Amino acid sequence: MFDKKTKSYTDLLGKTNRIVEGTSIKGDIISQADFRLDGELIGNFQTKGKIVIGPAGSVTGDIICKNADIEGKFNGKIKVAEVLNVKNKASIYGEVICGKLSVEPGADFSASCKMKTNTKNTLAQDGEPRPEETNQ
Repeated sequence: MFDKKTKSYTDLLGKTNRIVEGTSIKGDIISQADFRLDGELIGNFQTKGKIVIGPAGSVTGDIICKNADIEGKFNGKIKVAEVLNVKNKASIYGEVICGKLSVEPGADFSASCKMKTNTKNTLAQDGEPRPEETNQ
């Protein structure tokens, strides 16, 4: 009678994936859950959750996510459906597409930035832009 949507194992535990300082990854990462990166990623990253790039973390590649907090280094193209928080020690180079942007004083923000009014609905399930987004 009442259909309860069952939560996945990761939702029930509330766990976050973590790459620690001193770890270097070359390749692409796809995750359903939140992610914290304190190491180095050379490749693309995609999640339906939040990514946190810690003070020692760096990403060279493209990111597609729901929310992001960046304290470390990022070089590439980032699409954030909701809120991108850029902390005061962050360095961002490349292209930014986001719903809302917060940049603390002291951050190195050297990127082109495009604000979307309703980015929640502009990313398809696979993270690719919907056809209506490409015509803008």
